[in-house]
Amino acid sequence: MIQSMTGYGKHVIQLPTKKITVEIKSLNSKSLDLNARVPSSYREKELQIRNILSKSLTRGKIDFNLFIEMTGEATNSKVNEVVVKEYISQLKNVVNGDETELLKMAIRMPDSLKTEREEIDDNEFAEILIAVKEALKEINTYRSDEGAVLKQDFLERVATIESLLKEVLTIDASRIDNVKERLRTAVSELKEKVDENRFEQELIYYLEKYDITEEKVRLENHLNYFREAINSNDSNGKKLAFITQEIGREINTIGSKSNFAPMQQLVVQMKDELEKIKEQALNVL
Repeated sequence: MIQSMTGYGKHVIQLPTKKITVEIKSLNSKSLDLNARVPSSYREKELQIRNILSKSLTRGKIDFNLFIEMTGEATNSKVNEVVVKEYISQLKNVVNGDETELLKMAIRMPDSLKTEREEIDDNEFAEILIAVKEALKEINTYRSDEGAVLKQDFLERVATIESLLKEVLTIDASRIDNVKERLRTAVSELKEKVDENRFEQELIYYLEKYDITEEKVRLENHLNYFREAINSNDSNGKKLAFITQEIGREINTIGSKSNFAPMQQLVVQMKDELEKIKEQALNVL
């Protein structure tokens, strides 16, 4: 089953003193382009988180965000008492003022607060990993749902190309008659005596160059292969892109051989449907 590279997943876990939020966004990309933003206190765990993400998402432009919000009384910022007292002492030499006002001024000075780096809590990190995995489930569900929409669109457009191909084959006989008539008219306008047998041989050779039987067979095979690819268990956008190139090659050849306006109009419609498939295929995982 195909999956889209576009997706979004989010999971929130509330701990006694912290709120942990994991957010994952993805867009289409030729390869895996992973951008992870984690708090500095968990920087040493970033590689582990990246490995989990890359194994699950495999391809796309991924933005991962880990937010940790303090909701309780615990804090890792402390007042640097020695520095604050020194600031107050210096301020007293400058101006006479109320102790409270001097304290307000001192606490805003550089280095008045010191942040103590917390050691990583194993239990807390285990909760973070749970949040990451839940967010991955959500984004993969999103990708699968988007993939189902893409699949339906692909099937409808492939069916349209097949229908147009049938119309091409329906008018193929009249196209050949039209080409023959144009050639005979062109020869008759030369007002020269022509060996009829030689003319028939040249006509057969000429018409063989306009035969589209091989292109028709190959195009049908490519369309069937495209269906098999989107119904397989794997989601391989690169394979679909390759098949669309082959489909385009056969449609272009039919167009170059058609030499008949009604058929060329049908070919233009086939190309239009194929371009829409190519655009959407870029978003397939």
